[in-house]
Amino acid sequence: MKFGPVPLDQAQGAVLAHSVALERGRLRKGRVLCAEDLDALRATGMDEVIVARLEPGDLGEDMAAARLAKALVPDPERAGLRIGKASTGRVNLHAEAPGVVEVLAPRIHALNALHPMITVATVPEWQRVATGGMVATVKIISYAVPEAALEAACLAGQSALRLRTVTCKTAQLIQTAVDTGESGEKGHAVTGERLDRLGVSLGPLQVVPHRVAPLAEAISATNADAVLILTGSATSDLHDVAPEAVRAAGGTVTHFGMPVDPGNLLFFGALQDRPVIGLPGCARSPALNGADWVLERLLCGVPMTSGDIAGMGVGGLLKEIPARGRLREA
Repeated sequence: MKFGPVPLDQAQGAVLAHSVALERGRLRKGRVLCAEDLDALRATGMDEVIVARLEPGDLGEDMAAARLAKALVPDPERAGLRIGKASTGRVNLHAEAPGVVEVLAPRIHALNALHPMITVATVPEWQRVATGGMVATVKIISYAVPEAALEAACLAGQSALRLRTVTCKTAQLIQTAVDTGESGEKGHAVTGERLDRLGVSLGPLQVVPHRVAPLAEAISATNADAVLILTGSATSDLHDVAPEAVRAAGGTVTHFGMPVDPGNLLFFGALQDRPVIGLPGCARSPALNGADWVLERLLCGVPMTSGDIAGMGVGGLLKEIPARGRLREA
């Protein structure tokens, strides 16, 4: 692509680089100049104009952006994403349902390294999005790019994005109480708000004594797609009341503890292929905490391992929740 000033008699078919005010109206940048446009420019007293001229092997910005978006999401329906219309070298991708975004980051990194004028920006990996939420934007910065570079970017970014939609439609929160006066209403309400973001239904308020046997019985009795536990006394060991109750109910505990603060005292496991999550006490606050990251992924059917938890430490220092019992700097 050639870029720079040219005489008006050589500008027909070129792309206007900068908007120009006319006696009436305005020619906007990105416009492919026609004979009438050149006459209008002459009427302003101009004898040259700054343009971009495509060369053999170049691809215009909108066509390039549309092609790259299609490579990122070859099957939009299956990926749960909607590809927008190309305009000014940009194509936006939106979620068709609530869920979390799976990003194959190495592919995005690879395509962004190929040519400085070919770019893709995405939300963070596993970001929760609502229906219609923007997941990524493709932007061709210049008015055209070499088709060979665009083709390489399409290959590098092939199928790099998809939406993982909700697989758990119902959840039951089981709370434990150390004292008989604990109602559990706050924890139930806040958890309901969290689940509403993904369209997951929360079962009725349920509070049991903070002991292994009654908690295990409640865990065994629920038929919800996901089981959430919020204890009246913080879980402080892999064999504390809540993890032991999960085992007593026939479930397994995959991991306890996470390098995210607030959220350190989380554990998760499974009961008959249903996710079980032991929420930390900070989950009684609507503020972001480590449990959100785990809860959202598991509700969307994304498998999690201890390695996944270990990788959350960088970026895991979240905003302090003043209401929690023990602050970082008391």
